[in-house]
Formats: sequence, C-alpha cells, structure tokens
Amino acid sequence: MTEQPGFTPTGTIASAADRRRVVFATVVGTTVEWYDFFIYATAVGLVFGQLFFSALGTNTVILGFATVGISFLFRPLGAFLAGHFGDKLGRKRVLMWTLILMGAATALIGVLPTAEVIGVGAPILLVLLRILQGISAGGEWGGAVLMAVEHAPKKKRGIFGASPQIGVPLGLLLASGVMAIMTAIAPGDQFLAWGWRIPFLLSVVLILIGYYVRRNVEESPVFAELAARKEKAKMPIVQLFRKHALLVLIAALVFAGNNAIGYMTTGGYIQAYTTDPEGPIGLERGPVLWAVAGSAVTWLLSTLLAGWVSDRIGRRNTYIVGWIMQLGGVVLLFPLVNTGSIGSIFAALAILTIGLGFTYGPQAALYTELFPASIRFSGVSISYAIGAILGGAFAPTIAAAIVDATGSTEMVTWYLAGMTVIGLIATLMLRDRSGIPLGPDHEDEQSVSPIHGLAKA
Repeated sequence: MTEQPGFTPTGTIASAADRRRVVFATVVGTTVEWYDFFIYATAVGLVFGQLFFSALGTNTVILGFATVGISFLFRPLGAFLAGHFGDKLGRKRVLMWTLILMGAATALIGVLPTAEVIGVGAPILLVLLRILQGISAGGEWGGAVLMAVEHAPKKKRGIFGASPQIGVPLGLLLASGVMAIMTAIAPGDQFLAWGWRIPFLLSVVLILIGYYVRRNVEESPVFAELAARKEKAKMPIVQLFRKHALLVLIAALVFAGNNAIGYMTTGGYIQAYTTDPEGPIGLERGPVLWAVAGSAVTWLLSTLLAGWVSDRIGRRNTYIVGWIMQLGGVVLLFPLVNTGSIGSIFAALAILTIGLGFTYGPQAALYTELFPASIRFSGVSISYAIGAILGGAFAPTIAAAIVDATGSTEMVTWYLAGMTVIGLIATLMLRDRSGIPLGPDHEDEQSVSPIHGLAKA
C-alpha cells in the first residue's frame, strides 16, 4: 500500500481538524514537560547552590550543574521503558505517563525543605526528584515526535515534526519568564525564601492542562495499523540494537552536536555565569532572565522555519546549513556575553539560537524517517537519550569547570565548536530519507540502512 498525502497508512483521511488537534496537543504537552525540566536548571543557576548544596561544603555551582547532568544518565532508562511500551502499547498512553511523572516530580521540588532545615537530606531528595524528571524526559520526546510526524502528510513532515520541537524554546521562554516575574514580585531575600518555589508549584496547573489536551487526541495511525495487524515487535529494543546499533550511535551524535550548545541556556550556565556576584559580569537576575526569554523566541521561530525548509530541501541539507550557522553563533557567543551589556547578551543568544533552531527543527522528521515502524519508538527515544548524555548532560558542568580552571571562556568556545563539528560529521554520514513511506507495509524499505556505505541494517 502506498502512502498518499492527506491519508493515514490505514487509508482513512486524516482531517485538517484532527491534525490541528495533534499539533496543538504535542506543542502543549512538550511545552509543559520542558518547562518543568528547565525550571530546575534555571533555579540551579540562581538559587539551588545556596539553598541546597551549601550543606555539602564544596563548589556549589559546579555541583549544582552536575545534578543537571545526572538526570541525563537516567534518560536512557526512560527511553528504554517508553520505547518498549510505546512500541507495544501505543504512543499516546506513554505520553500520558511521562506527563504525570514529570509534573509530580516538579511540584514536589517546590515544597522541599532546604539544607538549612534538614541538612544533607535536602540535596539528596532534590537529586532523586531530578532523576524522576530525567526518566520522564527520556520517554517524552519520542512519543511526541511520532504522534506529530506519523499523523503528517508526507510533504509536511518537517513542519509537523517541528511542533513538538518548539516545546523546548516555549518551555525555556515560560520558565525564564515566570522566574523573571518572580524576581520582581519577590526580590532579593524574598526570592530565596519563597519566590523560587512558585514556578515549581505552578507545574500542577500546567500538567492538568496538558493531560486534558493529550487525552483528546487519536493514537498514531502507524501504531494503530501495527496493532490491528498484530505486528508489534515482541522485543523492540533487542531488535533495535541487533540490527541498528550503529545507526543509533550516529543519530545520537547528530543530536549531541545541538544539545551541548543548547544547554548553555537551557542548562542554566549563561544565567549563572552572567549573574554570579563574584564573577566578571555580576548582572541582576531579572534582566538576564528576560534576555534568555527573548532568545527563546528567536529559537522558536528558527525551529519552525527549519522544519518548513526541510520539507523543501531535505533534512540533511537543512542540517548542514544549520551546523554552519551554529558554528558562527558559538564563535560570537562569549565575546558578546563578556561585554556585560544586556543588549549584547541578548544578541549573542539570539544569533546562537538561529543555528540551534536549524539543527533542531528537522530532528523529529529526520529521526522518524531513520527507523522501521515496528521499532521506531525505541529507535528515536534511545537515540535521543544517548545524544542528550553525550551532548547536553554535562555541558554546563564542563563549561563551569573550564572557566574555573582557566579563568577564561576561550576553551569553552573550542569545546562548543568541537561538538558542532561532531554533529556535522554525523549528519554527513547519513543519507537523506525525506518522504520515505512510514507505514508497516514498507518495513523492508525502511530497514535499508541510511548510513553511507552500508546496504542493509
């Protein structure tokens, strides 16, 4: 059976209203998930070192960023679980579970006692809740992108796939904006006393909204057909690594090249570096948070544009353009940030996020088109989780350690440039598969390796 634009793989017409519901649900759901995830990283850069990690009597900034990275180590667990159940029970059900888990962990952080109250127990409980966030994040992304791309017409997969991708800049925008508002409502010591808790507790409301929206969308048509045919893989993860291990690694490196650079802001490093009162810049929290929020808008727009462009020139070509722009943004980042001007900081982040958008917007469609239908959830989720570990997991920690050791940001630039080049090389190793049929009728075609030089996976 051939997939036709405007049709699901089962042959039923997917109405424009159905597709709008799917797009809206993926945007809302991923925005809520990433708001929860990023609010932690923002708080690490601003208050957690003082409130939670001071009990450990060490470099609280580096230690705080290390906990951001630790959660990434548990993303593969979330990806394995979500991939297994997503390929067996469906995309939609897994997305409901990940949303609830993320929201519960975030809200509980908002009521945690600090180190002043319970000593070393405070950072231990905080890290445990961060681990739950990591497990949820590891399972969330794969389901969201498959719901979007597998519902999309063949010639619009890029722009449909960009809808869950914009949840990241939207989550960053929301997290930075809410934190900035709270610094105005509860300035100085009030922010440390209670103001930082409100953004975490707000997660309860956002989760209820996300849950309501997601429960009203249809299951992915590709999974629905697999289920109807009883062709679901018995052990999808085993099949994935037996047949596609090299592809998983290359796909992970593509994401790592983007993720390491993105976590300069989403991981809270720029926020901490520019607001550290003992650092070279020492700005107020509020203006920096607004600059980050502004750059989230440019990231959102460039992500959407990249998805649209990838439907016209292909995923691979869009990525190549993006890597070149991202490298330019990396080179300009710290020279502009180090001027200490809010305008220059915003300009640096805005330029950087244009390249980030072009190496992130096409990712959902790229990943979906790389893997066969029966193991696709496992493939995209695990590739994403491994890429996050190799890229963003410890990028803020590495940057902080480099500056602490050298007293300069020059080597941070080299580190970020190196990660960008790795992403470019990984992209060049892949063939473009834009428009490949996604349904289970085409597993043989989907199983042909997209890696240059290999005929079969």
